[in-house]
Amino acid sequence: MGEFAALIHNENIKIYSRVRTWIMLVILAVMCALFPVLIYYTSGSNPSIELWDSFQVTVSIAFFLNTIFTVVVASDSVAGEFSTGTIKLLLIRPWSRSKILLSKYISLVLFSLLSTGVLVAFAFGFSAIFSSSTGEGMTGLTRWSPLEYAALFILCKYIVLFLTAMIAFMVSTVFRASGLAIGLSLFIMFTSNIVTTIFNPERYEWAKYLIFTHMDLQVYLGSNTGPGGATLGYALAVLLVYYVLFLLISWMVFRKRDVSA
Repeated sequence: MGEFAALIHNENIKIYSRVRTWIMLVILAVMCALFPVLIYYTSGSNPSIELWDSFQVTVSIAFFLNTIFTVVVASDSVAGEFSTGTIKLLLIRPWSRSKILLSKYISLVLFSLLSTGVLVAFAFGFSAIFSSSTGEGMTGLTRWSPLEYAALFILCKYIVLFLTAMIAFMVSTVFRASGLAIGLSLFIMFTSNIVTTIFNPERYEWAKYLIFTHMDLQVYLGSNTGPGGATLGYALAVLLVYYVLFLLISWMVFRKRDVSA
């Protein structure tokens, strides 16, 4: 266990020793601090901004950037090793390929949690400063309390980030191309709603099994059913199947990858 912890530590060093990583985190923090300020000063001469309204808008926008940054890290996790040739040095160590891949993935998850923590901290902090009240705001339209709604809203956003990062990680492992991993992951993220509209599960029964159909979990915060009448449990089950599939593909390919060339 100690050796595996050292392996994870080594992967974290690779991530945080890059200036790019800290630039992304700073940009994310600045963006989360800037939006509550913009909302406050553009709301009219007598602003009456609810804390939770400002926080939700900021989180909604910032999570797009958070997902992009996490995808960048995920895409470079394995593909970067092949492009620089350091994968050979890594594989001659006394660790199995499965442990190496798992350490990279755990490091990716830790980064996504850190970036999300930065996002939430700055978004809530500046929303609290630049708001005139702590009423319910738009969350008063749901059965959840403001705090419950905010927590579930963040969880829904993070699940989408988590899956998108898994796709980038898989493509990075299979094709050893960070650019392709970034492009494909972002394409899926930005076109999921379009694909769901075109292949509406109300019209096409098979569309209920597509990952795109269940990428927007926010609909379940205000309704018990989603696209095509799917329940939250069904949506999570479909996403879990895709997640396990992506993970298995990454593991199988990495274990059999020829690095002699």
